[in-house]
Amino acid sequence: MVCESWKGKLDLYLDGEMKSDEMRAFDAHVRSCPSCAADVLVGVQMKRAVQMAGKRFAPSAEFRKRMQQQVRAKPRRSSSGFAWMTATAMVAIVAVVVLTVSYIGRERVRTQQVYSEVADLHVATLASSSPVDVVSSDRHTVKPWFQGKIPFTFDLPELQNSEFSLLGGRMTYLEQTAGAHLIYELRKHRISVFIFPDGALQGRFGGDSSVTKELSFSVETWSRGGLRYFAIGDAGGADIDRLAKMFKAVNP
Repeated sequence: MVCESWKGKLDLYLDGEMKSDEMRAFDAHVRSCPSCAADVLVGVQMKRAVQMAGKRFAPSAEFRKRMQQQVRAKPRRSSSGFAWMTATAMVAIVAVVVLTVSYIGRERVRTQQVYSEVADLHVATLASSSPVDVVSSDRHTVKPWFQGKIPFTFDLPELQNSEFSLLGGRMTYLEQTAGAHLIYELRKHRISVFIFPDGALQGRFGGDSSVTKELSFSVETWSRGGLRYFAIGDAGGADIDRLAKMFKAVNP
């Protein structure tokens, strides 16, 4: 198989000992092959774990000298003991690597679950016969409507001299947490902006993110003032980012 030939060169790739043209070819293959990409990730994590382990303890010159004297004073033993210790150390390192990769994988799955739920909320709302609970293009009407319904406040951007228009808002829930759902229109594209308490998502998002493509939608997420924002829609990434920046400007 094609992947088997690449896997045989994995160590050379990780050590940077391939020729430049082979490195470029391997890079291209890894970007398109989940199996090889996973092997590369494990290899990189292994190298990092070994490097970190090697830096944990730097023996002093006196300690090194004392150990050398003890080694010279004792008769040579079979290397099986050293091999056993080496094998034990490698098992420990591999265990650390496996746990690290497993943790990263779980966090990635949890993050993707949130994106999926946000996309489902967006689609379900647009398919509804009454997508908004408060119908208004006036932010001074929409914002006060949420008071007393959700445990936080936020500001809406001024849309004058922009291509965006506010259609209204509604209550929504993400993982049993109440939040706000605003719906905007841009050249017949509907864009949802969701707002939830950041703590309700259990730290699954470290900070702001650039626009990404999730489930055929452009989506951007950011955090401000203890709140987590999501802007999602089938508009272009640049349009999603423009609306996100308008929210960030009024919710610093």
